[in-house]
Amino acid sequence: MSLLIGGVAAIVFGLLGLIIWWSDFISIVKGGVPILMLLGGILAVYIGFDEIQDKLREERQKQEESLAKAKEEIEIVRAQAEQYREELEKLKEETKKKE
Repeated sequence: MSLLIGGVAAIVFGLLGLIIWWSDFISIVKGGVPILMLLGGILAVYIGFDEIQDKLREERQKQEESLAKAKEEIEIVRAQAEQYREELEKLKEETKKKE
């Protein structure tokens, strides 16, 4: 209950202070808005820069994954080519033996 009474008293005193010192309040708002805009702009630039870095990291990771996949495919093709060479050599030897 005391919290409710304290809250109501704070609201009443806040409204009275706002009415009495309205011109001072407006001066503070006029001085505070540019500072808040400056800080908000700096924050937005930082977040945008961080987002660009994240996109670059993701793109680099995708390229590395595709490169690794391509390397695996190349190794498979090389193994198949080696297998085909061995079979070709065996066939050549067999044809030489038959002759």
